[in-house]
Amino acid sequence: MKINTILQGNSLEILKNIPDKSIQTCITSPPYWGLRDYGTDEQLGLEETPEQYVENMVLLFREVRRILKDDGTLWLNLGDSYGSSTGSIYGISNSKKYSEGDLNFNRPSRPSNIKQKNLMGIPWRVAFALQADGWYLRQDIIWHKPNPMPESVTDRCTKSHEYIFLMTKSAQYYYDHEAIKERSTESTEKRLSQPSLKKQKGSNRVPNKSNGNMKAVGGDMRNKRSVWTVATKPYKEAHFAVFPDELIKPCILAGSAKGDIVLDPFFGSGTTGIVALRSRRRFIGIELNSEYISIANKRLKPYLLQNELF
Repeated sequence: MKINTILQGNSLEILKNIPDKSIQTCITSPPYWGLRDYGTDEQLGLEETPEQYVENMVLLFREVRRILKDDGTLWLNLGDSYGSSTGSIYGISNSKKYSEGDLNFNRPSRPSNIKQKNLMGIPWRVAFALQADGWYLRQDIIWHKPNPMPESVTDRCTKSHEYIFLMTKSAQYYYDHEAIKERSTESTEKRLSQPSLKKQKGSNRVPNKSNGNMKAVGGDMRNKRSVWTVATKPYKEAHFAVFPDELIKPCILAGSAKGDIVLDPFFGSGTTGIVALRSRRRFIGIELNSEYISIANKRLKPYLLQNELF
């Protein structure tokens, strides 16, 4: 099995050739349903109905589950879409451009059973379908975008978040919470620095609490919260959305140890591989589009030269 390489082709077919239990973690963002045409045969995301899209996601991630180690994890990023008579999504009409590059709006028409303007709920449809197929759905993480795509809608809020689902193969799995701890808030640090803290009796207001009064606990660092604020950053050579490095890093640090293999079956411009190498992990990428592979190889080259031991 080749490591630190991009395999070109259909993700589902290539995954079938990867050995069982050989991957520690998978971090990926599949093409969103109905958002864009990547101009490549066999691409996902242009299915005629959400149900067909979900079915394809289940088949693909069933293979991912097979090749994950028993304590492996899947970090799945998905965005949502709206039903529209014009094919518009996120409030952008077909005549406009996406903020991170031009789009080809060869999209499927709105299914007849979806009312116009309805939120499709694609991320949760996929998450629940994967759960029903055997995955453990451990957490929904909110990716908060402080620089969201502008929208002209006047009857709802501007969309400024997407989901990252943490899914696991087993009930017990590798998760290094220490590696992704974050700084405590200023108010917590002030509370813990009180000279009288040890003498305080604490609160007894918690109903049915039997192990004593509740006192202030914590330290300089705290467990990472489930809302991640990460700005999007366009890449000038890629006419499509790219993963921000800081969105991928906690997934890799928590989901793997140094030397482990990280998989991204929708490799795109290669951010998952870059962050894996920076973190002293190895990677396998799968990508259908040859143009994206060229971009990714160009971006990966300096990091591969620095990680020859892998």
